[in-house]
Amino acid sequence: LLRTQVEPGRVLSVSNLNVSEVSPAFGSRLQYSREGNTVVITLQDLQEKDSDNYICAEQVMNSSLLSATGTMVLVKGVDQACEKMSWGFYALLLVVALLFCALVCCALCRVDVKKYFQKKKPNVVYEDMSYNSRRSTLVRS
Repeated sequence: LLRTQVEPGRVLSVSNLNVSEVSPAFGSRLQYSREGNTVVITLQDLQEKDSDNYICAEQVMNSSLLSATGTMVLVKGVDQACEKMSWGFYALLLVVALLFCALVCCALCRVDVKKYFQKKKPNVVYEDMSYNSRRSTLVRS
């Protein structure tokens, strides 16, 4: 694996005998695995200085390097202002939620909540219409 543009040089070299040589710039940030003729290379914790054009090349005995077009890797830094803004947004959202809860609690304390959940007694008027009760109200001459 070679870098070709910004900092030209060898990143990883693997021989047929599985002897590897990793550039000190990548150290423990580079891992590779090999299965037959296929090599899988993983670069971790990329930094802005790792931005470059990377190519895989194969060296054949008694010939020059054979290479294909590479892969351009562009690493952008994390914008710290966005991270701070998102924490501020979450803090503001939390404060608004707490204020809303406090408002609801105050409103419930002022209102007699039990009154709304009690079973209402029906408004019934009972009138005795039996003969005995009517007899006392009859007009006698």
